[in-house]
Amino acid sequence: MSAEPFPSESRMSQSRVPESRVGVWLIGARGSVATTVVAGCAAMTAGLHPPTGMVTETDLFSGSGLPTLSSLVFGGHDTEDCPLPKRAEVLAAGGVMPHGLPTAVGAELAAADREIRPGGPLPGDTRDTKELVAAFATDMRDFVRRHGLARAVVVNVASTEPAPARTELPPSSLYAAAALRAGCPYVNFTPSTGLHHPALASAAVSSGLPYAGRDGKTGQTLLRSVLGPMFAQRALAVRAWSGTNLLGGGDGAALSDPAAAAAKNAGKERVLADTLAAVPEGEVHIDDVPALGDWKTAWDHIAFDGFLGTRMILQTTWQGCDSALAAPLVLDLARLVARAHERGLSGPLRELGFYFKDPVGDGPSALGEQYAELARLAGRLGASGASHVSGAQGLRESRGLSEEGR
Repeated sequence: MSAEPFPSESRMSQSRVPESRVGVWLIGARGSVATTVVAGCAAMTAGLHPPTGMVTETDLFSGSGLPTLSSLVFGGHDTEDCPLPKRAEVLAAGGVMPHGLPTAVGAELAAADREIRPGGPLPGDTRDTKELVAAFATDMRDFVRRHGLARAVVVNVASTEPAPARTELPPSSLYAAAALRAGCPYVNFTPSTGLHHPALASAAVSSGLPYAGRDGKTGQTLLRSVLGPMFAQRALAVRAWSGTNLLGGGDGAALSDPAAAAAKNAGKERVLADTLAAVPEGEVHIDDVPALGDWKTAWDHIAFDGFLGTRMILQTTWQGCDSALAAPLVLDLARLVARAHERGLSGPLRELGFYFKDPVGDGPSALGEQYAELARLAGRLGASGASHVSGAQGLRESRGLSEEGR
């Protein structure tokens, strides 16, 4: 495989269009997180619910020029065939969203479902790697063209996959390569390989696109990123830090695979390694409990030494709904990365480490420091001189390529 197997075929031009719309292309588009993202965006746009959990809706970003929630258009890839309206009904029955919401935003869910294309590779799929990437990229480009979008951000919210054992691209990396080829900024909200694959490193650099990831920080690790610095700043010696996760749903089933669980736990452990003076004993266990559905419980047991060697214990329990925790972060990231692309930023967006367990780029792991970097990014995004880009035109004009010349 060459150093740049899937060079970007398009980069957006700089022509201004009024009130441009922005695409959010979700990998795993019929899953619980994606369904909650689409339903939640529609509910907030209609004024049915406040933007609870969305940092981009706070005063920090009031002057950053982010795309509005009403400007977002959804589509994506998935290997499942359960329609979004039906998935929303299942989530409502499980208490993930209000019972009446799937009906109230049924039109928006149906519209997004019509934009979902078959993912892959599926069992028996005879297409090779390049054919799969080309097909996925075509879907993304067509989405931008048909809706006249300024740009589209590709966000991976699919179930966690094991780390690849060989050099070929796993499914998450096929979609990441397709995003680069289609000229779309990319966000990996999962611990899967995605754009981290060595074969995509050169293509990521040459694409000139911004990207962010990986593995959204929604619960246990969010708490660790606060508690770890607390122990270090108070000069308390942490001897052991163990944790257990109980969860169901698709992610619970995926993480029952030890290889997938190992990929997930790597980000959790990184936070402790980066915020404590020494890595404590202990590890995180992940148990699949199907009866829990979309709900999860995370328990931490922290043993530490105080003054005169006094041994003490802190225990924490985090109980929450995975999709409801993740959805506002996905919407935040889609808006932030879209605006970064509009402002001409490229490469890893380290300032978005606030949202991730294992963020790309060099940056702090303590949540307070990450929030300070996010605040600085808010200022950069609001700087003057921004321009809106017509996706359809950019796809034609980027790198001097035209529709006729390809």
